[in-house]
Amino acid sequence: MLRSQRLAVVLTLEERKEKAALEKMAEAQQHHEAQRQQIENLERYQQEYREQIRSSQQGVVSVARLQGWQAFIAQLDQVIGQQQKLLVQAEDRLRHCREEWQRAWERRRGMEKYIETCRRQEQREQDLREQKQMDEAAGRIVARRR
Repeated sequence: MLRSQRLAVVLTLEERKEKAALEKMAEAQQHHEAQRQQIENLERYQQEYREQIRSSQQGVVSVARLQGWQAFIAQLDQVIGQQQKLLVQAEDRLRHCREEWQRAWERRRGMEKYIETCRRQEQREQDLREQKQMDEAAGRIVARRR
């Protein structure tokens, strides 16, 4: 069996690893996007809540009610801060997964190039064998004619 044929098994393994890394990266991308959207939703909700407070403050508002609003806004700030930390973690995971996929892609691509080099070398060797056989056959024909 030719070397290029034997290496096809290794290439298949590298392709599987690359595919798995790509799937992992896609999951990380989806998770990252979900975290980002969650922050946007929280910030939008907080902004809407602030606007409701402003519109309802046109009359007299009790101190207790004002403190309740402020406490709720502070809680939203904390939740947004926690969500931002989760987003940073998701970004780190996505970056790591992207690097893993890149390495897997490079290994697979390197294996493809190596197999192609082996095929070219095998073809050159085959061509040389055929040329040698043709030269020997021609030599035998010339020797018979003498």
